[in-house]
Amino acid sequence: MDKSGGGEAELVYGDGEFHVVRPGTYVVCAATGTRISLDELRYWSVDLQEAYASAEISLKRYLALQAAE
Repeated sequence: MDKSGGGEAELVYGDGEFHVVRPGTYVVCAATGTRISLDELRYWSVDLQEAYASAEISLKRYLALQAAE
């Protein structure tokens, strides 16, 4: 485990904010698997508790889930 906090963070996503459960420098995009720096994290799903690398990816994920229902 990376003791410097430079690894993957664990977050709880809320409305307009997130809380760090386990320190780190990035999270992984749920749709693409790319790393997202916490400084650049802007898009996530509160309901699904997952992060997205961009607004476009977030929308595509949302539409795919709606179509699957």
